[in-house]
Parts: sequence; structure tokens; C-alpha cells
Amino acid sequence: MKFRTLTRSRLGRATLAAVPVAAASALLLGGVAQGAVPVSFAVSGSQFQISASKLDGTGFSQYAGVTKDTEGGEHAVAIANIKQATLSDLCQSVVTDTPLGKVGVLITAGGGKNPASASDLQIGMTGLKGDSSFTNIRIGVDASTVNTEAKGSAGDFAQDADGITIDGLQQTAWSTQASVFTLTGMKLELTDGETCF
Repeated sequence: MKFRTLTRSRLGRATLAAVPVAAASALLLGGVAQGAVPVSFAVSGSQFQISASKLDGTGFSQYAGVTKDTEGGEHAVAIANIKQATLSDLCQSVVTDTPLGKVGVLITAGGGKNPASASDLQIGMTGLKGDSSFTNIRIGVDASTVNTEAKGSAGDFAQDADGITIDGLQQTAWSTQASVFTLTGMKLELTDGETCF
């Protein structure tokens, strides 16, 4: 009964809409899409932030793509694929304008010695900051031949690497999905607009 009451309120709908952004972090549970469109779902009208003190990953590729919202609007994104990833001190935030003012959802996980982890991670992003290092990187590869299961369009510029590490990760994205996303010690809280960075 409490669940029904929560979903009937505007604030409740905003909260529940953001939970998949974290718990499924599709933000999440879905197979990695093939081709230039990074995800198999229509994105919301809001970008979100992801930060982590450290990301370690194997099986990396990156190329350009497009994702669509429910109104058919197209958004250019850089698509990043990581086969296996761990994220220390993970933070995810999204802010929505409501009749009550700005309402934010802030999710944290992976603190201490128990980082969050993801398999077949794919991100459709518009911004990325951090100190990065790559293992066996190839820059200028045709996007249709990258060494990950998900690939871009033939003729498009891409890069791939056996491994990637990013310290001080700050990312702005339209979408994230993974076949498995484990958020150890997850905490979700409503805010008045607080963000990860």
C-alpha cells in the first residue's frame, strides 16, 4: 500500500524513476547493444553524473554514436565499452525540476575496500575528466573492428585497449547499461539538487 501511495505523488514518481538509474544503473540491466546507437531504450530528458575515485577496467573501446529520447530527439554521445570494470567510491546523481522545486537523487556505493563492479558496461557520455592510463591502446581503429563485442559503424574513428584505469573519474552521460552491475553498500537519498561534482 505504501508503494502505491508513493507512486501517486509527483515526488514519488521522480524518486522511483531514478531508482533504475542506480539499481539497474540503466542507468542499467540490459545486454550491450550492437551498432551506433549505444542503448536499446529511449533516454530520459536529463543527463546524469557519475564519479569514482578510481575505475579499473579490461576490454575497452570508444567511438561516436547517437542516442534518442522518447520524442525522437537525437543526442550525440561518445560510446565507451568496458568488458569488466570496478569503480571505487562510486557516485551517481540526477536532478529534476518538479512543482516542489529541484529534486535530486544521489546514489553512492563501492566505498572502502569493496568497489562496485560491472560486466559488459556501456556508457553514452557527453563529458569525461580524470587521469587516464591505457594498456595496449590502439588509436584510429575503424569503429567496426574494435576488440569489444559492441562495435561502431564502419569508417568511423575509434580507439580500443586491453586495459584502462581512470583516477578521479568525473563523467556526464545520457545512458549507462551493463549485463551485471553490483553496487556494494549502496545508499540512495533525495536531495535538493546535490550532485556528484
